[in-house]
Amino acid sequence: MTLIIYVKPTGCFGCDKTKQKFTEAGIEFTAVDITTNSEALAYITDELGYSQAPVVVYEKDGSEDHWSGLNPLKITQVINLHLR
Repeated sequence: MTLIIYVKPTGCFGCDKTKQKFTEAGIEFTAVDITTNSEALAYITDELGYSQAPVVVYEKDGSEDHWSGLNPLKITQVINLHLR
């Protein structure tokens, strides 16, 4: 499974909580700072259509999903998929 979280490094409660939940579950992820990475910012806004951080993109077994904002239900779904 690949998990990427596009974040703002400061002042983003949703970013911090999302990273915390995956860390507590023992799931590795890559955090990408959208305030310093213009390509990442363009990807989440232009390609994915999001304007709110965090943006979570995960892939498992060729299937990809993504969402924007703090979403406890989606976080739980990804954690459960990882445990399978």
